[in-house]
Amino acid sequence: MYSIQKGKETMTAKERVKSTFLYEKTDRVTIGYDANPAVHERLKKALGIDGFSDETLLQILGVDYRPVQAPYTGPELFSVPAKRRVDQLEGSIMRWVAHETGGYWDFCDFPLKDACEEAFEKFPVPDPDCFDYQAASDLAKSYDNQFALFTGHAGMPDIINSNGRIMGVEDILCHLLEKDEAAMSLILRRAEFQLKMLDRLLHACKGQIDFLWLGEDLGTQIGPMISLELYREVLKPIHKQFADLADSYHIPSLIHTCGSSSWVYEDFIEIGIKGVDTLQPEAVHMSPKYLKEHFGGRLNFRGCISTAGPLAYGSCRDVTDVCKETLDIMMECRGYHFAPTHAIQDNTPVENIIAMYQAAHDYGYYK
Repeated sequence: MYSIQKGKETMTAKERVKSTFLYEKTDRVTIGYDANPAVHERLKKALGIDGFSDETLLQILGVDYRPVQAPYTGPELFSVPAKRRVDQLEGSIMRWVAHETGGYWDFCDFPLKDACEEAFEKFPVPDPDCFDYQAASDLAKSYDNQFALFTGHAGMPDIINSNGRIMGVEDILCHLLEKDEAAMSLILRRAEFQLKMLDRLLHACKGQIDFLWLGEDLGTQIGPMISLELYREVLKPIHKQFADLADSYHIPSLIHTCGSSSWVYEDFIEIGIKGVDTLQPEAVHMSPKYLKEHFGGRLNFRGCISTAGPLAYGSCRDVTDVCKETLDIMMECRGYHFAPTHAIQDNTPVENIIAMYQAAHDYGYYK
């Protein structure tokens, strides 16, 4: 049976995360965790906590923050076809795809692909009134200031990706480029709903939420997905509304950006975004060294431990080495949150995951 050995901690998780966003020296790096369900359960078994709550695993790994969301209480907005799953807040349709190490829900049957103007106008968007904000507040209070808390997630506003899941990627890119009126109207309606819902949640949990998590996938592995000009004209004004919302509650915003995304980081800084997430080191201009040299001390960094590198394909020693190397680079400028580049995938050996988090506790303490 495996275990995680920890050093002496002198700060609470909430203190550690808040200080990290301010680039202040902490006892150790902030630690985050994301994993697919199948490997998540295998990890719990390897640590001897099969049947225990997920909270037990997070505490063993030393994860410093917890999500707080408002449960949806409204009517079903979308019908569910046979052998499919539908996201009731988004309208995306998924089918189960099995593989030798597990499986995943893949997006399909894009409901607004080649859609007419009327279809865009009638596409449902949730009502901000249909959420249980009291439940969110009660959950936040239940943590009793033990952990840092965040709301939002990588799908907000995620204009390209989330709309691509209902329109298809080719369609959403064309709609953005052409400023298609019907498509843009839906994009803005969805963003308006998200902003109103987050505002009400943050108000209900005032003083308890420590950062706002956003998302926008903007890069391929080799470069930008769209031009900087298009980003500035269409996406940036929407992103600024979310960053402004976080600022109005005096909390930082962190944005998830897959692929080669550093080309847009100066614009993120300009609109007040405080941190970037995922940070795939194999993508162009995304290595820890590059990020530290160009944005260190101006953006918080979360990620850099690739789920497509030694974590999935190397030995425990390989994992330890890459984690130590990343920590050595990123800890110099502080503001670093140790985490995988994305959800840890099902093909990842559990001993490698344990080696990853052990490395955070072995080498992630500030001297």
